[in-house]
Amino acid sequence: MPSSPPQPTHNIPSKNQLRKPTCRLLLISMSAFLLLSLLSLALFFTLSSSHRHHLQQDPLQNTSQIRLACHSTRFPQPCESSLTLPPNPTSLQIILSAISVSSHNLKTGQSMVKSILETSKGNLNRTNAASICDEILSNSDYRINSTVDALSRGKIKDARAWMSAALCYQYDCWGALKYANDTQLVNQTMAFLDSLTQHTSNALSMMAAYDNYGNNINSWAPPKTERDGFYEKGLGGTELVFDGGFPTGLKPDVTVCKDGSGGCYKMVQEAVNAAPDNAEAGRRFVIEIKEGVYEETVRVPLAKKNVVFLGEGMGKTVITGSLNVGQPGMTTYESATVGVIGDGFMASGLTIKNTAGPDAHQAVAFRSDSDLSVIENCEFLGNQDTLYAHSLRQFYNKCQIQGNVDFIFGNSAAVFQECEILVVPRQLNPGKGETNAITAHGRTDPAQSTGLIFHNCSLNGTDDYTKYYYSNPKVHKNFLGRPWKEYSRTVYINCVMGDLISPQGWLPWSGDFALKTLFYGEYQNSGPGSNMSARVPWSSPIPGQNVYTYSVQNFIQGDQWIPTKA
Repeated sequence: MPSSPPQPTHNIPSKNQLRKPTCRLLLISMSAFLLLSLLSLALFFTLSSSHRHHLQQDPLQNTSQIRLACHSTRFPQPCESSLTLPPNPTSLQIILSAISVSSHNLKTGQSMVKSILETSKGNLNRTNAASICDEILSNSDYRINSTVDALSRGKIKDARAWMSAALCYQYDCWGALKYANDTQLVNQTMAFLDSLTQHTSNALSMMAAYDNYGNNINSWAPPKTERDGFYEKGLGGTELVFDGGFPTGLKPDVTVCKDGSGGCYKMVQEAVNAAPDNAEAGRRFVIEIKEGVYEETVRVPLAKKNVVFLGEGMGKTVITGSLNVGQPGMTTYESATVGVIGDGFMASGLTIKNTAGPDAHQAVAFRSDSDLSVIENCEFLGNQDTLYAHSLRQFYNKCQIQGNVDFIFGNSAAVFQECEILVVPRQLNPGKGETNAITAHGRTDPAQSTGLIFHNCSLNGTDDYTKYYYSNPKVHKNFLGRPWKEYSRTVYINCVMGDLISPQGWLPWSGDFALKTLFYGEYQNSGPGSNMSARVPWSSPIPGQNVYTYSVQNFIQGDQWIPTKA
């Protein structure tokens, strides 16, 4: 075997020899460490100073931007105390932060409403109020989420429409609970909802400012209305008669008939239930409803989008009900014979009525919360609160609407084109006389992009009513509208007004409520009831240069979604 390799030889120093080099190395190491420490310490203080400067400057800068943005709202104090922003935020980031505050608080409000439901067994009024709240706050949540999506796609008009609806639902929940406020929990929930509506209003005001003044928050201002001389600029639509409406050539997906023959549904609601949930954009579900009288309550829920009711003509296809607030636990919202929430709803060729009678108070025939809805050649029959245009963008073309007290009402952005508006006898003894208002618009906030707009409509009475009217005109008084809420907005353009319209034109709600904040406008109407010489001082003629604010294209962006006529 080979021998082991030679081992290296080392000069091993003595202990005394080891001591000197170690001291020198230690001194060098300590000096280097001290220098490094001093450099690190200096760097630490430099970075710390810079960091402190950064932390001090951004909040100041953000506070200034928050204050500027919140200056454009109606409730600046809760606005300033609630927003959380990144450094150097954009105007859209500020708006999104305000929306986030609204959304977060809405979740708490929904939880409180569910607690009311859980503790209200046996109390019909409170249960019904909380149930409505639960539904419409869910709708509010959906619209807020849609608003965020619209802003991300640059769709500011959609965003404003949907946030306007979100605020409407929150306010209406508060209003529903007001009539069932008999517990501490309900009282606390109402107080919380009041603060929630302020946050939502603030987000909506910022969106209106962004839309009207641009993305420079220095130019933003609180929401203004026509009463301030402010008319929103449109998108270019200069036609007051819109050539669009219900599409032609639709083929039914299902059919409803009275006898159920041939595989058709016997109930309209059954056909609605058969519609797919969340249908794709442009995919309509057409329900053909054969001639007949269908006594039922119909609901088209949020998930049922693009549902179409295709009847065989007014007076032939009839959906009828008789729910009214005189019944135990019944509310105006739930009294509707037909209630629609799913977007893109369309209807043509049918009659929807509520037969509760003139002494039943609120009794809705049709309620709509459907955005981008088109109703054509339909008839709505009732007395008080016939047509509840509750929220969002709606277009009614060549329809007939009958009623007496506030029979076209709600907080929607609705345009009525070439419709016939008819007053019906109100009392069981109508010869005694009455005071009627055609409309009662419910806008609660000046930033809401809502209003009731009438183009080329006729306003008169049914044959029965005109007989009573002409027998004693002094006791039969009819008005164009009255302010249900503080910022009520109603406009009549190129309409023919019969002589049953009182010379004053418009009716107060109670005392001077809303008289300084509403907007009631008229433009180039005709007929004996159109003379404005004796109109109330709080109504307004619309300047010609501003009338196109209320075109279908500008007010509800109808040229983007209403089918055009071939």
